[in-house]
Amino acid sequence: MPLRSTCLLLSLAALPAFAQEAPTREHFARPGHEAAYHDWHYTPVVKVGQMVIVSGIPAAGPGTYEEKVRRMFVALGKDLAQAGATYADVVELTTFHTGPTDAAGFQDEFARFAPIHHEFFSSHYPAWSAVGTSALLSPGAVVELRAVAMIGSGRAPKADIPKPDAPKP
Repeated sequence: MPLRSTCLLLSLAALPAFAQEAPTREHFARPGHEAAYHDWHYTPVVKVGQMVIVSGIPAAGPGTYEEKVRRMFVALGKDLAQAGATYADVVELTTFHTGPTDAAGFQDEFARFAPIHHEFFSSHYPAWSAVGTSALLSPGAVVELRAVAMIGSGRAPKADIPKPDAPKP
């Protein structure tokens, strides 16, 4: 067989190893949130392969700060479940806070926010960025949450991060 034919056959045989199908992209909206997709033109939850991206969920509505924040995290669980993910699969959070105007204000708010966060993420914490902002789209929202999850990543997480020594007096 001529060299050119041999090279062509070898390269064709190698194609399946390199050719991969694009991951499936699925769009989800919880009942009552369909307008986000149809009217506002964004998807509340997008699943691409095993990655799940949850759009901003506002901590709004009636109640105390703590009640609003807890409802926001419960809504996150419902959004994740639609796409087949769990809280344990969350690898990244971004929160947008309207209350704090400086670092001291963030510390005060986190004293209220962190215990609720810990109810839903008690170990193997996701990466997290907290951003201060002057306004959110949802009226009365005190915080908005965005999340990224990788389905299955919460099954056997590892965290070999040593706890720092206690401060010396």
